[in-house]
Amino acid sequence: MSRPLRALTLLLLLAACGNPNFKAPRNLDNACSIVKQRPSYLNAFKKTERKYGVPVAVQMAMIYQESKFIGNNRTPHQYKLGVIPVGRQSSAFGYSQALDATWKEYRRKTGKLRARRDDIDDATDFMGWYMIQTRDELGIPLNNARNQYLAYHDGRTGFRRGTYKSKPWLIRIAGEVGDRAVMYDAQLRSCRKI
Repeated sequence: MSRPLRALTLLLLLAACGNPNFKAPRNLDNACSIVKQRPSYLNAFKKTERKYGVPVAVQMAMIYQESKFIGNNRTPHQYKLGVIPVGRQSSAFGYSQALDATWKEYRRKTGKLRARRDDIDDATDFMGWYMIQTRDELGIPLNNARNQYLAYHDGRTGFRRGTYKSKPWLIRIAGEVGDRAVMYDAQLRSCRKI
């Protein structure tokens, strides 16, 4: 192989490695399909389950709700007068939609200073870290996807104050997260992934 051809091949390989696939997997209603398309997701979920005890299906249901498995997902822009962009609704970013301040706290407290919100391993570890604190502070079991989601969305202080009670839309969505976790669990058992 000629030197220019080798250089071009190497360049193409490096370009392929540097461009992560942030597109959502197909068929998000089928957990077996998701983990078949993205085996790295299942590895990350299982690692977090071993480390923190958060069931794979609960992690998947929460990531589905937060980002639809899109690694570089962001909140929509806000507009003044309907046309002038004034920034995003929040600093939420990545698979877990972690806010800047919470992500900074996670990195500082865990020593994972290079952790990235658009990395599935880091995102699931963050969720496990957050949910274990929720269990310890509020007594919400790790397999209770509904209430874990309410505390994740409104924060533990918000959950303690009951801020979600004035948000019927959030209560409905949390119920959907709980239902999805049950569905994903049954699917993963049927395809023997857990």
